[in-house]
Amino acid sequence: MNKTKWKLDFWGVITLVIAAIFALFLVYPLFALFISGFQDSSTGAFTMANFAQFFKKKYYYQSMINSFTVTVCVTILAIAIGAPLAYFMTVYKIKGKGLVEMLIIISMLSPPFIGAYSWILLLGRSGVLTEFLSKFLGIQMPSIYGFGGILLVFTLKLYSFIYLYVSGALKKIDVSLSEAAESLGCSSAKKVVTVILPLILPTVLAGSLLVFMNALADFGTPMLIGEGFNVMPVIIYSEFISEVGGQANFAAAMAAIMVFITAILFMAQKYVVNKKSFTMSSLRPIKPKEIKGIKSVFVHGFIYILVFLSIIPQITVIYTSFLKTKGSMFASGFSLESYQKIFKTAGKAIANTYLFGLAAIIVIILLGMFIAYLSTRRKNYLTSIIDTITMFPYIIPGSVLGITLLLAFNKKPILLSGTAAIIIVAFVIRRLPYTLRSSAAILYQISPSMEEASISLGSSPVKTFFKVTAVMMMPGVLAGAILSWITVINELSASVILYTGSTKTMSVAIYTEVIRASYGTAAALSSLLTLTTIISLIIFYKFTGNKEISL
Repeated sequence: MNKTKWKLDFWGVITLVIAAIFALFLVYPLFALFISGFQDSSTGAFTMANFAQFFKKKYYYQSMINSFTVTVCVTILAIAIGAPLAYFMTVYKIKGKGLVEMLIIISMLSPPFIGAYSWILLLGRSGVLTEFLSKFLGIQMPSIYGFGGILLVFTLKLYSFIYLYVSGALKKIDVSLSEAAESLGCSSAKKVVTVILPLILPTVLAGSLLVFMNALADFGTPMLIGEGFNVMPVIIYSEFISEVGGQANFAAAMAAIMVFITAILFMAQKYVVNKKSFTMSSLRPIKPKEIKGIKSVFVHGFIYILVFLSIIPQITVIYTSFLKTKGSMFASGFSLESYQKIFKTAGKAIANTYLFGLAAIIVIILLGMFIAYLSTRRKNYLTSIIDTITMFPYIIPGSVLGITLLLAFNKKPILLSGTAAIIIVAFVIRRLPYTLRSSAAILYQISPSMEEASISLGSSPVKTFFKVTAVMMMPGVLAGAILSWITVINELSASVILYTGSTKTMSVAIYTEVIRASYGTAAALSSLLTLTTIISLIIFYKFTGNKEISL
């Protein structure tokens, strides 16, 4: 569609309002972050000292090296696990495939810090498995703390991104390509390497960027089990909290470095994918075939063991939430005391999670629908800029976004720090892309002739949008909104910087309970969050009518 001239009608006003929202809550805070990074904390004068300090002291620049070491290793492992899993699940008939896929999605959408906390319960110094193996088998398990533990938690959560992306790509491959390779004498292994791998490579790169960004930005996991293995989000958080009485300029400088690095990686990935991507029309998609013998045992064993390891955190928190507690320790026997305790002490955090989440989702749905319509049906230079800006949340780690909002809105005329509004703004900015992408995807499937017919019968373009287009968009919008909702209620990285005593959410409450070693209440809150995620996922499946999630 050709670009249209901007004019001051209903859609022109909506475009200006959306542009103003993003300018105020994303562009201005980022600008404030970069400016703050170049300021002296005592005088406010321009200086490069904050950046010099980061690269001068090993304690700081080592955190960047650690971050990249973890993220690169996690990305490689996620591809090594996720791509074969997607291949097996697409090419072969797997017993219990529906349940396996649902468990993979649940493990992906639950917060990674719950995974970290669960593995502490299992493999920590006094963990259940640690004590069992030591007492009965004399086996000393390696420490879950540090680099190894972070790698384990991230890999078991993030491989599912690769799985989803590669599964989607494999379903678009025409089976005739595979048959042609076989007719030319290609073995199964050679066919995968020479035919299938080049076809799915752009998709693998897109998925790997998502894995990389998630691992790089995560705060909760390394904070809980890092123990001396510091990564950038943890260092930024620690410096910001210690400096928050002043201007936190050094933390802002580190956050600016992180945004700069992720922006370069994002642009590089986009360039590579655009160069290598192509469209495929699968007239004959791959049909799963039966497998027997040792091959079946290997494939099913690989899938079931991997999925079981992925879902262990959820099983652990649900089980331990019903155990009796004695101080910070679990006692023998079952009890509902942890649940009774959370509704007494963390009732506000539970209510906040749902209230803030609901408020954020209403805004996300409205913005998602309007931006999707503007960027597909009413293209102009301003809507193109808005469409580009909406991609920024992909490259801004949650903790960095929290700092940018706090730096921008901690004084008049717009004083939002300490309020519910600043947390809702963070939720909207971070989680809008899910709804926006699904809204745009369904709009491409709706013919403009529907709108033209409505206008020709006398309806105004605005009335046509609300009565015809918006109604037809709703399935796609709601599918994306449910994914936005799930990620909103599980958000920790931004919330942990923005919350106050009255605006604490469940994710923050779980994190603080784990830090205090109140494992029973942490387990009960985690179980409640997991249950909400599962219910939301079931609603998502009902709305979409299928068992697939696309990102």
